[in-house]
Amino acid sequence: MFVLRLSSPTSRACYRASTALYLPKRQLNGNSTTMDKVQNVAGQMLGQSANGYAQKDVNNLSGRTVLVTGGTGGIGFEVARCMALANARVLVMSRKEENGDEAVKKIKESASDAGAVPDITFIQCDLGDLNMVKQVADKLSEEEGRMDLVICDAGVGVNKYGETVEALDRHMTVNHLGHFLLVNRLLPLIRTTSKIPGAPRPRIVSVSSELHRAAPSGVQFASVDELKDTSITSVGLYGRSKLANILFTKYGLEDRVFRPNKDRIIAIATHPGAVHTGQQDQFKEAYGTVFGTVLKYAVVPFMRAPDQGSLSTLWAATSDDIEKHNYEGKYFTDPGVIGSESKQACSPELGRNLWKLSEEIIRDKAGADALLPWDAEKSVKDTK
Repeated sequence: MFVLRLSSPTSRACYRASTALYLPKRQLNGNSTTMDKVQNVAGQMLGQSANGYAQKDVNNLSGRTVLVTGGTGGIGFEVARCMALANARVLVMSRKEENGDEAVKKIKESASDAGAVPDITFIQCDLGDLNMVKQVADKLSEEEGRMDLVICDAGVGVNKYGETVEALDRHMTVNHLGHFLLVNRLLPLIRTTSKIPGAPRPRIVSVSSELHRAAPSGVQFASVDELKDTSITSVGLYGRSKLANILFTKYGLEDRVFRPNKDRIIAIATHPGAVHTGQQDQFKEAYGTVFGTVLKYAVVPFMRAPDQGSLSTLWAATSDDIEKHNYEGKYFTDPGVIGSESKQACSPELGRNLWKLSEEIIRDKAGADALLPWDAEKSVKDTK
C-alpha cells in the first residue's frame, strides 16, 4: 500500500488546500444539508452543479460579444466553448498563438453537428506584460463594436515565485494587474454597450478561488517591495492574487466605479471548485519533480473536470438571477451559492490599498497615461 508522507508544514498545507472540494459555504435558501452535499457530488459526476445547473442551461447569447482570458485551456476553454455554442461572438485571449489556434479549431469542430460555425477569434496577449495589455486592449476597443461580457480567467497557478518582463511578481501581475489594466482600457466600450437599448447589463466576472484564504496574514498591499517577498510559499502567492480578485471586484469595480457612476455594469467573482486543469502541472515547478508529481496524482482524482468547473462562472456571467436579485460585487462558489469570504476579503482598507498600489504600479511600468479615467465615456478610438 502506498502512503504519502508529508514531512514539512508547507507540504501538508499545500496538500490540504489542494485536495479540498470546497463544498458551498452558504446557499441562498439556507444552510447546506447532508442531502445538498450528496447532490453536489452526484452533480459533479453528471457535469452539473448541486442545484442542477449545467452548460446546456446557458441562455442564447446571439448578438453579444464575450472576451475570455485564458480561454485556450481548462476552465476558460470550457467557458469560451459553451458561449460560442450559445451563439455569442467569442474572443479567446491567451499568451501562446499555437494554443489559441488549437482551441479555436476544437471549438469549431465541437459545433459541427449543429451545422452553425461559431464566431470565435483568437487574441494573443501576455497578461504578464502590461505594455502589451494596453496595446491589445486599445486595439480591441477600436475594432469591436460592443463588449458584453469579460471573463477574467487567465492566471498563474500554485507555483514558486517568479518575475515578469517588468520585474514584477508574476502571480499578481497575470492574475490581477493585467486584468485590472485590461478592464480599465475596455471600460468605455463596455459602458457604451450598457447603453444599447434592450441590451442586458454587461458583466465582468473574475475567476477567484477559495484559496484566497491562503493569502499571507500580513498582506497589506502597501508597496511593490511587499509583492517581491520571495519567502512566501507557492500557495501563499497564489492565494494573495486570488484575494486581489475579490477585492478588485467588490471594493474596486463595484464600490469605486460602477455605483458612483450609476453604471449598468455588474462585477462578480467566482470560485470554480477544485478543478483538474493544466495548472496542476505547475506543482513540479513549485515543489520539485518528485514531490510535485506525487502531489499532482494524489489530488487530481478528487478534483472536478474543467466542464464542471466552468459552471459557477457561466452562471455568474449569464444567469437572469444576477440582475433579478441585484448580486453586484458578490462572490459565488457554485451556481446560485454565495460564498463566505475570508476576513481579508471583507476589508475595505485592503481594497483601498490594492486599488492605489495597482494604479501606481501600472503607471510606473506602462506609462503615466496607461490608465484611462475610470468614468471615461470615450474609448481610445473616439479620442483620435
